[in-house]
Amino acid sequence: MADTAALRSRNAAFWAGAAAGWIRHADRQDETGRPLGAAAMDRLAARPAERILDVGCGCGGTTAEIAAAVGETGTAIGVDIAEAMVTAARQRYPGTRFHLADIETLEVVPGAPFDAAFSRMTLMLLADPVAGCTTIRRSLRPGGRLAATVFRDGGVNQWLSAAMLGAAPHLGPLPPLPVGDEPGPFAFADPARLTRVLTTAGFTAVTITQCNVALETTDDADAVAEWLIEVGPAGAAYRAAPPAGQAAARAGAARLLDRFREPGAGYRLPAGLWLVTANAAGTPTHHELREDKSQ
Repeated sequence: MADTAALRSRNAAFWAGAAAGWIRHADRQDETGRPLGAAAMDRLAARPAERILDVGCGCGGTTAEIAAAVGETGTAIGVDIAEAMVTAARQRYPGTRFHLADIETLEVVPGAPFDAAFSRMTLMLLADPVAGCTTIRRSLRPGGRLAATVFRDGGVNQWLSAAMLGAAPHLGPLPPLPVGDEPGPFAFADPARLTRVLTTAGFTAVTITQCNVALETTDDADAVAEWLIEVGPAGAAYRAAPPAGQAAARAGAARLLDRFREPGAGYRLPAGLWLVTANAAGTPTHHELREDKSQ
């Protein structure tokens, strides 16, 4: 497995290359992808006048939703590693605050302390999740709350791999797939690891609850295939491919995604998640532990 510095570099390069697809499909991600974070948003229960951090804000849709909940007397701040996505978020939601930063390398997020932090499908993507979660905890007031979602294992999220496997034979080289605990959609398939990460980062009252949702979208095989390819690991290779290669990739992905389609009704993509909640413990310190790599 690559060391943390190499993984951080790989992450930065990946998201720089992936951003174009996420920006192109930002509206679909906000609407169709909302169930991926809905349970955490409900558990967050943002209230007027609160200050809330959105970790991995992407193109800003979740931050804007939080901003609406906290109102003019509150503050919602989104942070993301992808410069193009942060730029897009600022353009889409000019009245909301966004920061470009790697959450793992900050002491605290600008605007801290926050009453709560939210994250939709981001914690699993951190190169050093203890470092990232420690920054989140330091950025919360003592007792501040965290609500987040991550994917469980690949067996309950089969549409994720179907889109990539269907497209890959028709495209150029793809980024290396994650190995072991490396950042990726299933890095927290084992909830015990997620608990260790959060407790080491200084969170208490950690709860991890199984959550099953479904993403429902239109009966347009070509559009659905393109969306899932573009926001996945094959996205950059897809955009670099000639039109014939792109068409073949969409057709390949559509074939493997067909089992999730009801003709005339649309697609129903079942997703298995962990809903994560925790509280920030005590007073932040400058001496933070790192996850025990032997565990």
